[in-house]
Amino acid sequence: MLIRCSFLLFFILSISTVAHSSNNDYLKQLRQQATDKNLWQQREWLNLLHYKDGNGNYKSRVVDDAFFNASDGKTSPESELIHTLDAFYKTSTKGDQHAQCRFIARFNWLKDKLAINPASLPEVTCADYEEWRKTNQAGSVSLIFPAYHLNSPSSMFGHTLLRLDPPENHTEWLSLAVNFGANVDNNDNSIIYAFRGLAGGYPGTFVAQPYYKKIQEYDRIEHRDIWEYKLNLTPEEIELMVTHLWELKDIKFDYYYFDENCSYRLLELLEVARPGVDLTDEFIVSAIPVDTVRAVENAHMIESFAYRPAQATEIHFELEQIPDQHRDLVKQLSEDIKTSESEAFARLPDIQQKRITDLAYKYLRYQNTAKSRDPVIARRSYQLLQKLSSYPADLDVKPSIPVPAPPEKGHNSKRLTTGAGKRLGSKYAELGLKMSFHDLEDNKTGFLRGASINIGNLQIRAVENESVMLYRLDLIDIFSLTPRTAFFDPLSWRIYTGFERQLTKGVDQLGYHVTGGSGGSWSVFGDSQFYTLATARLEANRQLDHTIEPGVGFITGLLSHFSTNTVRLEVSGEHFTDNTYRLRARYIQNFVINTNNSIKFFAKYEWQENDVVFSDINLNYQYYF
Repeated sequence: MLIRCSFLLFFILSISTVAHSSNNDYLKQLRQQATDKNLWQQREWLNLLHYKDGNGNYKSRVVDDAFFNASDGKTSPESELIHTLDAFYKTSTKGDQHAQCRFIARFNWLKDKLAINPASLPEVTCADYEEWRKTNQAGSVSLIFPAYHLNSPSSMFGHTLLRLDPPENHTEWLSLAVNFGANVDNNDNSIIYAFRGLAGGYPGTFVAQPYYKKIQEYDRIEHRDIWEYKLNLTPEEIELMVTHLWELKDIKFDYYYFDENCSYRLLELLEVARPGVDLTDEFIVSAIPVDTVRAVENAHMIESFAYRPAQATEIHFELEQIPDQHRDLVKQLSEDIKTSESEAFARLPDIQQKRITDLAYKYLRYQNTAKSRDPVIARRSYQLLQKLSSYPADLDVKPSIPVPAPPEKGHNSKRLTTGAGKRLGSKYAELGLKMSFHDLEDNKTGFLRGASINIGNLQIRAVENESVMLYRLDLIDIFSLTPRTAFFDPLSWRIYTGFERQLTKGVDQLGYHVTGGSGGSWSVFGDSQFYTLATARLEANRQLDHTIEPGVGFITGLLSHFSTNTVRLEVSGEHFTDNTYRLRARYIQNFVINTNNSIKFFAKYEWQENDVVFSDINLNYQYYF
């Protein structure tokens, strides 16, 4: 009996040793095939590991060690591929921690490229992945662009995310939103956030959550229109992207506000899904969200688009469709349900009564979107809903909102300027470069009217009989002009800082400044708005009495948009504590040639102490790229 057991044990061990040896030989063959085919150089593999090639020196954008199987995997795609193959054949790791479970997309790709025999692999059960896939399925994918939000530093250029729609019979509210963002410390203030965001001080991760939460965030809370672009990805491409998303679960990347940001990472995902497209190569210095939408459009990946106006946009539009006296009733009804019993309300036809009541309800809800529940407001909302239910259900009260030009149809984000002018009695030639994004006078198509966001605006002038000089370098210039009405009372504001040349006490001096202010803006006629702001300024200028001289001032002007040009007339000034003052009047007119070409005329007259008066007049050609 003992001899039989010993023989049986020897037989089992022998079979196991032979199988192990056979598997080792097979794995060596796979390694050799992978090397012979140079699989590590193929675009699909480089995309899956997020490598970028810098003249033969590879580096992955992923900073998380958990994403790699090789110790040098961050910089060696060949080593990572070989070690990944080895990991698929490990028997010491079990279940969800096994490489077959952790790296599904890599596993499927290598299995296909090397025709791996499934029988040669250790059997592994991926319970976590199977559970995750039950709630993370996709029949189609859409690129989502929530529009610009000036009051949020992280979203002033807009934002992008992906939406995964279930295969069939779905409602978009149950779709899944895939978002890449910085893991921000909530204790950081805006200045720390800006610095760390620019310097890569935050790790970035992918997060998936129900799409209805993003609608609530962007539409209801931040009052941002949403553009939804359905992509023409095939089922195979979608499957590859979804399995790669599993690989990226809880994996950390570097996050940089201007380039390796939310939009850049989504382009990398789309490159994984469709390896034949180059979406990220053009974004070396910056990846502005709307530019990445254009990149996807230029790659012919957009099948169709839809516009989802924000709650505030709907209210604005519907208020414009009714007479002034009806707007008064909307306001009164939102404050007191008894307005519905007034003679002015009762004599109106039912369709107008229902429209006014519907608007009053929407406006009341809008006012209290981000506030805690108030029993008084809740009661008034309920009363308005009761009033609405008293009208026939088929009585249509909602006018359709016209779809504006999509944001990607606007001008490009960077601008090159060349022109000539005359200042302080001397002629000059001017060359300008702006890294981003939009001026108040620029072609308004696809942009928020009254919103200006500029980063890195450089102006260099060659003055006759003088050397080439830096005339201006705006580091940041943000101007927000949102008209106030009886229903909405937003604050208009401006903040800008940088270097600019100023005539100060008879000396043309380059100085540095920080200027900011706030006030109001109002629509006056047609597509025009009047604005006025109080400002404060700190200026470093050697001609002033102190190293940093404070001053107070104002900006007031009129901005008018026409079909082919925009005009801005502005008066501004500041008075410093050393009694130096400046008062200036500007006239700017931008003539649009086409989307990315325009001609701008600029004229400025400035008055200073001691009866000093001078002008600056120029004409520039502007090319957006």
